[in-house]
Amino acid sequence: MEKTLLITGGAGFIGSHVVRLFVQKYPGYKIVNLDALTYAGNLENLKDIENEPNYIFEHADINNAEEINRLFTLYKFDGVIHLAAESHVDRSITDPNAFIQTNVMGTANLLNAARVLWKGNEEGKRFYHVSTDEVYGSLGETGFFLETTPYDPQSPYSASKAASDHLVRAYGNTYHMPFVITNCSNNYGPNHFPEKLIPLFINNIKNNKPLPVYGDGKYTRDWLYVVDHARAIDMVFHAGRNGETYNIGGFNEWQNIALVKLLCKEMDEKLGREPGESEKLITYIKDRPGHDRRYAIDANKLNKELGWYPSVTFEEGLSKTIDWYMANDEWLNNVTSGDYQKYYTAQYK
Repeated sequence: MEKTLLITGGAGFIGSHVVRLFVQKYPGYKIVNLDALTYAGNLENLKDIENEPNYIFEHADINNAEEINRLFTLYKFDGVIHLAAESHVDRSITDPNAFIQTNVMGTANLLNAARVLWKGNEEGKRFYHVSTDEVYGSLGETGFFLETTPYDPQSPYSASKAASDHLVRAYGNTYHMPFVITNCSNNYGPNHFPEKLIPLFINNIKNNKPLPVYGDGKYTRDWLYVVDHARAIDMVFHAGRNGETYNIGGFNEWQNIALVKLLCKEMDEKLGREPGESEKLITYIKDRPGHDRRYAIDANKLNKELGWYPSVTFEEGLSKTIDWYMANDEWLNNVTSGDYQKYYTAQYK
């Protein structure tokens, strides 16, 4: 094997797409997927590659420092792509300590294990930390987040991710840890756990349930198709410069209410409903605390240095996403019912 890579959170939404890409594109790499299989980790996301010879799954928690150290000693990882995180803002408001524990202490456990393993032999090694645009805070009606934008996190989730970003940079400065960081905008696409806006609303429209929109619905986000995010991670891992941060965005801003109405229009067409029928499900609800008004990513550094750009428009990606959910009723039913959590027991016990 040319390299042995650890991908944390590889059974999650973004992680599963990254694992699949690396397993299929780099047959000479040994890809170890580490996931705690909490509520958003789903091994059914990887059924198509689970028997590939260069793929290994390890059921472990990054909060368990002893287990992390054991795995680094066992596999002698050449690189880490760290995606494992608590990531849902609403959950962070309810239970901030879980986010601090996993996103900060879990990241520290990985950094410590890598530091010990790579000490004096950092050449060819890389710790890739996957972060979020939410660390930058909120924008007004104009402007974009740059890699140099000062941090201003507004929720327990974004504060915990900002802390982990700072930890990675501190280890690079103090211990000469070879690292890269990416801060990405909102992702969408297949296999997304249906608590997030797009998969939740696809499921609700399909079942004629209310579509809860926060506040006035004019919160603006930059949306990126998850397959394009995985492509960017591949490029940055292999060709990004050590010690650098790269923003990843879709050059694609949408107000929430405009997105929801487009989703309703697409779903009406695909379900054979009368135009405007699904819009009747839109329900405005009380805003959540600390809700950032606008995010917008400037991804020109990534484009100019590595030649990355999104491969699909938002309309194309959204249509593909809806088609995937419509064709994968079993996956969606297993997730919404909780039955997906039985897959690990059936497959590995």
